[in-house]
Amino acid sequence: MTLKFGTAPSRKVVKQLEDAGYEAVFVGGSVRDHLLGKEASDFDIATSATPEEVKHVFSHTIDVGIAHGTVMVIMDEEPIEVTTYRTESTYTDHRRPDEVKFVRSLEDDLQRRDFTMNALALTLSGELIDPFGGTIDLQNRKIRAVGNATDRFHEDALRMIRAVRFSSVLGFEIEEWTLQAIEENAASVAHVSVERIKAEMDKLWVGIDPSKAFATIIDTCLAEHLPLFPDDVQVLSACTPFAITEQGWSALMLAGRFSAVDLARAYKLSNREKSFLTDVQAAFDRRQNGKFSIDDYYRFAVEVLIATEKVWQAIHPTEPGILVEEMMRMKESLSIHSKNDLKVDGKDLMTWTNQRGGKWVGDWMDKIEYAVLHRHCPNDAEQIKEWFLNEYKRQR
Repeated sequence: MTLKFGTAPSRKVVKQLEDAGYEAVFVGGSVRDHLLGKEASDFDIATSATPEEVKHVFSHTIDVGIAHGTVMVIMDEEPIEVTTYRTESTYTDHRRPDEVKFVRSLEDDLQRRDFTMNALALTLSGELIDPFGGTIDLQNRKIRAVGNATDRFHEDALRMIRAVRFSSVLGFEIEEWTLQAIEENAASVAHVSVERIKAEMDKLWVGIDPSKAFATIIDTCLAEHLPLFPDDVQVLSACTPFAITEQGWSALMLAGRFSAVDLARAYKLSNREKSFLTDVQAAFDRRQNGKFSIDDYYRFAVEVLIATEKVWQAIHPTEPGILVEEMMRMKESLSIHSKNDLKVDGKDLMTWTNQRGGKWVGDWMDKIEYAVLHRHCPNDAEQIKEWFLNEYKRQR
């Protein structure tokens, strides 16, 4: 009986490799998620076939990481990564193996993986291959390194951050010896690129238990070797859960009293993320002076206001906060949401006054925007014209 796992094209790839005389199995996170009853994705395939043999089996392939054994197979227009069983030598840079050796043994391949729950394989017939007790660790909700934890972290120091991320995403505990190895090797996180750390943090923020991860980051001294991280995570933990990653970065910024510029630079955040943090920083300053005004609801996206309020309430737990529903209602009730919503434009002003354009047009459009926003004038072309002409004559 064929396993109903993976996509139809991915199952075809496994079957075609088997028909060609090679072993082929599903591996990694998709198998873990399947056993946890979660919807699996990214169906990676490992095989005893070498990269050249994989390319010989399939008519449409792309060399995406052939030096490390990975070939992209295009099956029914779906890209599927197929990686040859491999072992790896020493990691002098704590990230990349000095040498990759292709092998025919699945167990040798699984032995190089980070955690037991990720060292699982599933055959097309439904047989689960679990040489390191990953199934038991899943049942016990434990994150355990495969073999010697220190060796695994020497191979790739990012695995320590991954362990913390999994504790947040899955709500699991990190096994005792694995946790001890993180504490002993925390300083080697400095060898990891910021981009890779940032990718793990993005997932950590939106996990089911980020507070568990924050405590581990502090207790194992990982915080001392991350680009920027607060010494005290009480406020950060009080902000959880986070609905979107930007809420997490905003909480980290405000809880650690970092500037948006410094945090964005430290973690190489995107321009969009940096802009979000800059807005949160400005909105937080406004919130310190009282509830958000109409101008604040107009200026800031509702996601920015929600992220700001989340931290403000964590810092001021005894003060009355603003409910998300109230913020959304206030945002939706605005008479306009941007200047583009106005029923008139600068050309109208020039027509009504029979004057040429200039700085005065922009100045008056700002005044009209304010008047409509604060309901001194309805957002109606004729009524705006009447209001404008009266004010224009009065102020001349």
